[in-house]
Amino acid sequence: MAIFASLPKRVTIVEVAPRDGLQNEAAVISTQAKVRFIDALSDAGFPVVEVTSFVSARSIPQLADAQDVLRAIARKAGVRYPVLVPNMKGFERAREAGATDIAIFTAASETFNRRNINAGILESIERYQPVVRCAKEEHIGVRGYISTSFGCPYEGEIAPTAVLDVAQHLIDMGVDEISIGDTIGVATPNDVIELCEVLLRRIAAGRLALHLHDTRGTALANVLAGMQAGIAIFDSSAGGLGGCPYAPGAAGNLASEDLLYMLEGMGIETGVSLPAVVAASASLAGQLNHPLTSKYFQASQR
Repeated sequence: MAIFASLPKRVTIVEVAPRDGLQNEAAVISTQAKVRFIDALSDAGFPVVEVTSFVSARSIPQLADAQDVLRAIARKAGVRYPVLVPNMKGFERAREAGATDIAIFTAASETFNRRNINAGILESIERYQPVVRCAKEEHIGVRGYISTSFGCPYEGEIAPTAVLDVAQHLIDMGVDEISIGDTIGVATPNDVIELCEVLLRRIAAGRLALHLHDTRGTALANVLAGMQAGIAIFDSSAGGLGGCPYAPGAAGNLASEDLLYMLEGMGIETGVSLPAVVAASASLAGQLNHPLTSKYFQASQR
């Protein structure tokens, strides 16, 4: 259809369920189950699978086995396996476990950042300077997350210029790719278009991703708006797992299955097998204490 003629022919999906999904789970998932899940997602064809987080085990006990998981996964050629690191200590642990890609995180909201990591935005960026410098020296890829880019549970609406300011700091620091997060799922398509237009004036589309939550049911519409704005990298979570433990009401990651179904129906290539993702989600579903939220997954189990 002519209305969608300008959309990208191919989209990159960054699978975040093993980290962003599992970090918020109450159920204890074994290291072996996590490794099987990650390997199944790799086999499904995702070009990027975010494996785990090297934050303090006291902060995120669900990911306390980060080193064991990263060492045990079966890495496929051409697939990137980023891990989240909060500081130099986390980076050193990740490097010892064989990390070849890392992710760092800050926020567009000062209050959220202080609640999340006990540091202001600029303070958190300064904290990451040596991490990024060491990563670049060792040819380790660096992804940056900006949380609360559309709205904050404490400050409300976030101005696009505030997001651009944080993003520019990360670019200047040497971050390769920036994921723009709708942490509490408040964005609507017009918000996505407005923010993307502001960011794309200064930052190339190939260095931007959208990390959209479906808390209020707008994630797929926001993906479409993002593609119309020129974005072709999107984060999603198998089964719809996850949310941020530090953002009240943030449950509802965009489900990989739902995203894949829409993109396939629109003729947009991803290289990812939808049935294989359903199978990966099903392998983990029985170990959780709640049903998976993915609409496509639910429909496939009837």
